This record gives sequence, structure tokens and C-alpha cells, in this order.
Amino acid sequence: MLKGFLRLQSPLRSTLSLRKVSPRNQHLGIALRYSTATAGGVFEINLDRRKLKTPGGKLFTAPNEALAIAVATEWDAQRDTLKFYTMHLTTLCNTALDNPTERNKDQMINASLKFLETDTVCYRVEEPPALVELQKNEWDPVLHWIENRYNVNIGSSSSILGPDIPEATKDTFRQHLNSYNFWSLTGLEYVITQLKSVVLTMGIIDRHLSVEQAVLLSRLEEEYQIRRWGNVEWAHDYDMYELRARTAAGALFVHLTSESSTVKRKLLQD
Repeated sequence: MLKGFLRLQSPLRSTLSLRKVSPRNQHLGIALRYSTATAGGVFEINLDRRKLKTPGGKLFTAPNEALAIAVATEWDAQRDTLKFYTMHLTTLCNTALDNPTERNKDQMINASLKFLETDTVCYRVEEPPALVELQKNEWDPVLHWIENRYNVNIGSSSSILGPDIPEATKDTFRQHLNSYNFWSLTGLEYVITQLKSVVLTMGIIDRHLSVEQAVLLSRLEEEYQIRRWGNVEWAHDYDMYELRARTAAGALFVHLTSESSTVKRKLLQD
């Protein structure tokens, strides 16, 4: 299936192909084999021999082979109709390429850090006692892990104002997030927004939590209410699976767009 450049046969009876484009020869559309591709190039994805474009009209490109294959797989999985709401990696690529809000890295980091002040695992209820105990037992270990991992203080609170996050903690996370490139920050912010939590997001990215664990922790109060009162048939399960899919896609996007040296350094710190 992988010969020279990737060709995937789509159920839509179209042909998906990936090709490596040299930065010097991109305007010439020179297709290169992966083994001879020059460093720093990008990958195009062609559908029915036509180049994919972003919603903003830019040429759709991926910064590396792994992400390009993952996006092509999303297209290959489509059936009789295109369901763009299931194509999370494609959407994240479009966001990174078009940057519709015209933000820079500092603005993206600031937007992500705002969730630290309202982090899911930091807000605690005062009653009922069973839920108070559940939050303590399930959230405290993750909170202690991230405080030790990054040598910061976060804390928790049952006040509507939430915990008072020290500036030193914000500076630590700001410096850490700044180590990611623009594409990876796009994925990080996406996961943080899904989980409403910087703590749970970093737990996934640092491989301390699985996607399933992080999603359950983000829905702890809802799951408690379901166990107590029952669930709406199929609706809660659908919401759960959708959140898992979006979170998993965002985490995968971060890992696929992070520079290998950065990823290796982070893993060695674990």
C-alpha cells in the first residue's frame, strides 16, 4: 500500500494520495519518495488528483508524514457522505493553517492558562458528602501529581471564585507551553477546551492519564448523578464517546506535531 507515495482507496471511489514536497520545489509540485525527502518539507493530500484546500482557501499541507497519513485515514473512513464533524485531525490542521482568529503563540498560551483558574479538578462541592469524597479520592491524586511533576502549587477550593493560583505557577506553565510549536499549541488548546482542564490535559500529554481516564475525571459530577438518578437512554453514552473522540484526536495531534527532540526530552523527564 505504501509505494513511493501513499495511495488510499476511499469508499467514495476516489483516490487519496500523499506526496512529499520539497520546500525549494513546492511550486513545481515535485513528488518525492519518503526515503529521499528533504528535511523541513510538507505533505500534501490529494483527493481525486485534486489538492485539498483549507476553508480559507490555502493549500492543505501537513508538517510530517505521520500526521498526513492520519488525516488521509480520516478521509478514507468516510462513506456515502462526508461527515466533517468526525474529522477532528483535518479540522485541527485547517485551524493551524488558516489561523482564523489571527492569534500568535502568546495569545494562545494566555487563552489556555485562563482555564487553569477555572480548572475542573480545582472546583470542589461542599455537598452531598458522597460527591465530596468522590472528588477528593479521584481528583486529589492527579492534582498532587501535576504539582510534583512541575514543582508548582495549584490547590483546590469550594469557593465560587476558585483557588488563588500563584503567579509563579502560571509562569511555570507559560514557559512550558511556550516550548510547543504553533501546531502543537493548537491541539493543546483544543484538548484543554474539551476537558475544561489544564491539569487533565497535561496528564494525557505527559502520559500519566489515558484519554478514557481523563474524560471520566472531567465528567465526575455528571457520572455521579447518572449513578444516582440513572441516565438518559443513549444520550449520555453518545456524549461520552464524542468527548473521547475529540480528546483523543487533540492529544494525537499534539504528539504528531511536536518535534521529536522535544517529545524525547519530555519522556525522559518522566
